[in-house]
Amino acid sequence: MKLPEPQVAVLNAASATDETPIERLADEAGLKPETATQAVFELRDDGLLDVTERETVEYELTAEGREYIDAGLPEVRLYRAAIEAGADDDPVQMGRIIGAADLDGPEVDIALANFGRKGYGSIESGELSADGDADAEDDPEAAALAALAAVDDEDDSDAALADVDDDVLDQLVSRNLLERHERTVRTVTLTDAGVTALMEGVEATEAVDRLTPEMLTSGEWQDVEFTEYNVEADAPEVRGGKTHVLRQTAERVKDVLVGMGFQEMDGPHADADFWINDCLFMPQDHPARTHWDRFALDVPPIADIPEDLVDRVEHAHREGVGEDGDGYHSPWSEDFARAVALRGHTTSLSMRYLSGTEVGELEPPQRYFSVEKVYRNDTLDATHLLEFFQIEGWVMAENLSVRDLMGTFVEFYEQFGITDVQFKPHYNPYTEPSFELFGRHPTTGELIEIGNSGMFRDEVLEPLGVEHDVMAWGLALERLAMLTTGAEDIRDLHGTLADLEFLRDAEVTY
Repeated sequence: MKLPEPQVAVLNAASATDETPIERLADEAGLKPETATQAVFELRDDGLLDVTERETVEYELTAEGREYIDAGLPEVRLYRAAIEAGADDDPVQMGRIIGAADLDGPEVDIALANFGRKGYGSIESGELSADGDADAEDDPEAAALAALAAVDDEDDSDAALADVDDDVLDQLVSRNLLERHERTVRTVTLTDAGVTALMEGVEATEAVDRLTPEMLTSGEWQDVEFTEYNVEADAPEVRGGKTHVLRQTAERVKDVLVGMGFQEMDGPHADADFWINDCLFMPQDHPARTHWDRFALDVPPIADIPEDLVDRVEHAHREGVGEDGDGYHSPWSEDFARAVALRGHTTSLSMRYLSGTEVGELEPPQRYFSVEKVYRNDTLDATHLLEFFQIEGWVMAENLSVRDLMGTFVEFYEQFGITDVQFKPHYNPYTEPSFELFGRHPTTGELIEIGNSGMFRDEVLEPLGVEHDVMAWGLALERLAMLTTGAEDIRDLHGTLADLEFLRDAEVTY
């Protein structure tokens, strides 16, 4: 029988009576472990070897665990010092015993935490009492550490700890004194066919895995042994690049809105508070404009804001708009308005466009949108991130109503297969009426908030010079992606905790 050299070496090293681990087989055969493993499974497929697999748990001492083998566990040292100080008869000041036990730094807390747990005594009002009947010399955790230290080979850890209770091992792992390693051990034995093959004689031959032009030219192909291919073997998984699920969703959103007649806006991520909040009739003492909710930047203020627009916005804040307007009568500072922060919503872009600053004065009807990143000092949870993408949109036309706004959402979300959109009245300083949007999660069945919307108030539009109705909204791209992909946690989509397997397998459905 002719076989490749690695297979012949493995066959000669294997035993018909004793199970041999592949690692040891590789050493005896003089092969790399991966080469030996491949040869073993090829011989198994040919019926010449049997392979047995079993899961094993091995333990390894940590650096801290090794320190305690010589010095002793902190709680054992504390107990010995307590006995020497007579704490088994009368309570002794804890500080005195700690000093006698030569405990320092973290060892003090470790000793105190485990002293009572192991029944070595008690601590009350700064005094320590020891139980004279406790047997610290046979501490099971210390004994387990010593047993493991006595073996040189990691493979012998299983035998060394055979009599140690699992609870003790779990405790040592939780204390970071041991590390637990789980692995699969494969052992090999010769089959009857393997024994017969060795008895009849096995000849090593050099096997090649491909036919080359040189072999054809020289005629060498007639004399070489070709490696057999197992077409049923699992091929290695190769993952190519893929557009991120959020980018897929964003591009789809843009396609839908352009198809609905919208044009795209863009603008700065860091902008003057004037565009981010003041134009939106947000009072400067509003909680959302404090450092708790915004990211202010230590950079020079923005100077290129039309002075007449600043004056009109300030007047709206102080005095209101129209005969019934009253304003806020709250502090208003132009310096604060010109200060720079990361935008908390892309409505800052809407203010720039509606004011005519970006593309000149606009005549109705107009439709604009953006899909860009915003930044908020929120608490991270399943539906909130510090930075996320907002789908901003607005329509300027004559005689708009809430029905037009709701109908726009129905048409938009239908493009993503979302038909159960619910509306809830809401308050915004810049829109009236206002309402939030909710969609039902396809996996959990829960309603999650997916956006905020309303009709811009006169206090917003008049300072901008807009004389027509404007309906506007801000929708969450990540939450739309949650509804379309079934993700239950927004942090699975992007960020340091993103679920890579989910991102690789997720499909965006429309």
